[in-house]
Amino acid sequence: MKRISILLLAVLALMSCSKQQEQAPLKHPKFAYDATIYELNTRQLTPEGTFAAAEAELPKLREMGVDIIWMMPLQPIGKLTRKGSLGSYYSIIDYCDFNPEFGTREDFEHFLAKAHELGMKVILDWVANHTAPDSEWTKNEGWHYRDENGNLMVQYDWTDISKLNYENEDMRAEMKKAMHFWMDEIGIDGFRCDVAGEVPTDFWNDAMADLRQTHPDMFTLAEDEDKAFELCESAFDMYYGWTLHHLMNGVTQGTNTVQDLWDYFAKADTTVEYYAIRMNFTSNHDENSWSGDEYERMGGAEPVMAMTAFTYMIPGMPLIYTGQEYGNHHRLAFFEKDCIDRDDNCWMRPLFRVLNRTRKENPVLFSPELGALMVRLETDNDKVFAAVREAFVPQKRLTNTVITFINMSSEPQDVNIQVGEYDDDYFDIDGKMHIIEAHHPLHLEPWQFIILTDMD
Repeated sequence: MKRISILLLAVLALMSCSKQQEQAPLKHPKFAYDATIYELNTRQLTPEGTFAAAEAELPKLREMGVDIIWMMPLQPIGKLTRKGSLGSYYSIIDYCDFNPEFGTREDFEHFLAKAHELGMKVILDWVANHTAPDSEWTKNEGWHYRDENGNLMVQYDWTDISKLNYENEDMRAEMKKAMHFWMDEIGIDGFRCDVAGEVPTDFWNDAMADLRQTHPDMFTLAEDEDKAFELCESAFDMYYGWTLHHLMNGVTQGTNTVQDLWDYFAKADTTVEYYAIRMNFTSNHDENSWSGDEYERMGGAEPVMAMTAFTYMIPGMPLIYTGQEYGNHHRLAFFEKDCIDRDDNCWMRPLFRVLNRTRKENPVLFSPELGALMVRLETDNDKVFAAVREAFVPQKRLTNTVITFINMSSEPQDVNIQVGEYDDDYFDIDGKMHIIEAHHPLHLEPWQFIILTDMD
C-alpha cells in the first residue's frame, strides 16, 4: 500500500502548488482540458455528404464522449486546375461562403446550433496559406506570389492552389476580416489552421490576439510540430504530434521500440512550451488518404486498439478521425465522393466511449497544464510500456493515480514491473479490481493493454 508519509507530503506540496495554479489564469479554454477532438470530413462521413446528414451523427458523437468537432473546410472549391471531379477542400475560392456540395449557410447554422445544444464546440479548418487560383483575391495586386512572368505560384505539388503573400498588409487585413466573419456572424468556436508553419507567426499572433478580445474562449489548433514552440507561445492551444504518430506506426511495424517512445517524450518536454497541448492520433485525413487507414499501417485491429489506448493515457489531447468509430477499413479518396465503411457494431465505438469516460473521470489525464506528468515505471522487458500519472486533485481532495501497461509487440510477454510506492488496489476500465504489488509480475497477450485507475 502507498506509504502514508509520502502521500501526506505530496498532498501538502501539491495543495500549495494548486493554490498558485488557481490564482494564475488558465492557458486554454476550460472546456479543452478534458476534451476529445473529432475531425469531421463532411463529404465522406455520410452517403449524402451534407451538413444535414452530418447533424444526425452529432448525438452519437456526443454519447461517445466527443467535445470538439473540427470541420474540414466548408467553403466553395476552385475549379481552375481542380484535382479530381470534386476538388480539394483546401483550394478555397471564397472564404466567406459555403460549398453547395454540403448545403447552405442555413444548413450549417442548424448543424452548429445542434452541436452547441449538445454541449460540443465546433472549430473550422482555416486555410490561410493559399487560395484557389480562380479566387477573387488573385485579382488584387500583390496578394499572391508570382513568378518573373507574372504567373501565380504554387507550392510543392499543390497545383490547385496559389500561395498568398503575407508581406501585403491589405491581404492580411482581409484574412483577419474573414476569420471574424466565421466567429462573429456564424458563431464557430475556433480554428484548426492548415500548414500553420508556412504562414508567418506574427500574423497568427496578431490575428488570434485580435479575435480573443471578443472571443476569449476560442480554441486553436496548429497543423505543425517543427515550429510548435513559437506557434503555441500565444497564438495556438494545440499542435500536431506528427513525430509521435510516426513512431507509433513504427512500433506496430517493428521498426521502432518502446525506448524510442520514451526518448521522444524526453525530447518533446524540452522543445515545446510546457502548457502546449499535443494532439495524439492514430489517423487523420492526410494519413488515411495518403499513407493508408490505421489497420493497413498498424497491421490489424489489436495494435490499433493498443495505440488508441496509448493516445489517451499520455499527455495531450486524443483525436478521432471520421470513420474510426465505424471501423472504416479503406483509404478515403481525397478529391472524389468515397463514403466511409459503416459498421454500427464496431468495437471502436465502445472503446472510445470508455476511454473518453476514463479521461474525464481522472484529472491526471487532463491536457497540460492541469494534467499530471507521466513517469516511467522500470521493467525487465523492453517490449512493455509501463507508466504512471499521479497528482493531488484539489477539487476532489484526493490523490488521483492512473497506471498504464501496454504490450507493444505481436508476441505474448511476461514482465516484472517496479511499481514501487504506487502499489495499491486499482480498477481497470472494465471495472475489475486489480491488486498491484510493488514488484508486480504480469503476463500480457499480444498488444494487450491494461489501464488502472483509483477512481472506481
